[in-house]
Amino acid sequence: MRRLSLGSRLALLFAACTAVVSLTAGVLFNRASESHFIELDQQLLDARLAALRSSLAGVESLGDFQQRSQRLQADINLSPDVALRVSGADGQRWFNAPGALPGDLPTQAGLTSLRIEGTDYRVFNAPLDPNKAGSAQLTLILDITHHQHFLQRMQHLIWLTVSLSALATALLGAWAARSGLRPLRRMSEVAAGVSASSLTQRLPEQQMPSELAELAQSFNAMLARLDDSFQRLSAFSADIAHELRTPLSNLLTHTQVTLTRPRALEDYREALHSNLEELQWMAQLVNDMLYLAKADHGLLTPRHEALELADEVDALLEFFMPLAEENRVRLKREGHASLSGDRGMLRRALSNLLDNALRFTPEAGEIAVRLQGAPEGLRVSIENTGEGIAPGVLPQLFDRFYRADPARHEGSSEHAGLGLAITQSIIRAHGGRIRCESEAGWTRFVIELPRQA
Repeated sequence: MRRLSLGSRLALLFAACTAVVSLTAGVLFNRASESHFIELDQQLLDARLAALRSSLAGVESLGDFQQRSQRLQADINLSPDVALRVSGADGQRWFNAPGALPGDLPTQAGLTSLRIEGTDYRVFNAPLDPNKAGSAQLTLILDITHHQHFLQRMQHLIWLTVSLSALATALLGAWAARSGLRPLRRMSEVAAGVSASSLTQRLPEQQMPSELAELAQSFNAMLARLDDSFQRLSAFSADIAHELRTPLSNLLTHTQVTLTRPRALEDYREALHSNLEELQWMAQLVNDMLYLAKADHGLLTPRHEALELADEVDALLEFFMPLAEENRVRLKREGHASLSGDRGMLRRALSNLLDNALRFTPEAGEIAVRLQGAPEGLRVSIENTGEGIAPGVLPQLFDRFYRADPARHEGSSEHAGLGLAITQSIIRAHGGRIRCESEAGWTRFVIELPRQA
């Protein structure tokens, strides 16, 4: 069975609410009308009772009553809508006007209602003299058929009103729901038009109702993230092709030239060594890309071991010392810090940052590694002197294949632009974050890590 649309559900809900409200109001009005008629009948019968008691004052026996029967008949003729039955204290019927009254009537005192042969009556029983125990009994009978007909017509009108109002509300509710849900249909149209080649559509947030403005904002933000991800993916694919094109071309050209004619064994060995360097570069590039792919899918799982960062940094500085001395760059470490993390991964991250700093530090420059511990975590900063990085470049430093130098060094067997991206993935896998700060004359990479990485 096909599910009802949201608009149909709202229309039916509106109709049901209207029907309940109309029915409740109608029932209350019907009860109020019925109570009002009972009150009017009571007042009428009380007035007739007072008049009869005045006319029959002092009557204690059938003989006394017969002497006043003519006067009583005249009073009854003045109120033809009220019938009267007079009975003695022993139950003997003294008077019955008109004579066609039902034989069996309620005998309990007070006002009662009954229906006989399609006619509705209000019966009121009261003693002629309420101060005497053996007083004659007066029974006033009022025909209320016209009242009941009015109430029946009122009930029919209530049901008709409920039906028509429910139908009208359903139709108006369907129109209102369709108009109110137009922004949702617009969102559906935009979502249906989203594809890898069309991510530029946006919802007009200013035209959305307040209830959907936040949803529209989140939807637009999602489209923006998707657009950015697809742009990055496209650029990433182009960068991979760009990085692999030159070494593949070199391999093909070198191999083709080598095979153009017979050569000495030493020439073939030299050609293979040259090709091996290019293949090693390509293998390293593929390994780095696989490493980043694992990081993107949350598959980097650092081991936890107690580390003294001062010892790890000293070992790395010792490794880079020959290259630093060659470029007359001073290396130093300040402070101590300890944490629980993966030794190999953290060494790789710090090594990438130190290698990057050495490449951009001028002669007679300085590289400083500062360690600062705190109860909630630790901070590692690697600073180097040299030309600063433009502010517009800082957000892109950790992008894959990004090089601050516009010259791409095509086919270079090192520095493919993945080092900082890998470093960021390692730091994030340890629950930390990394940022770059730079001004004229110095550049600083700041790493913040929790104690329990």
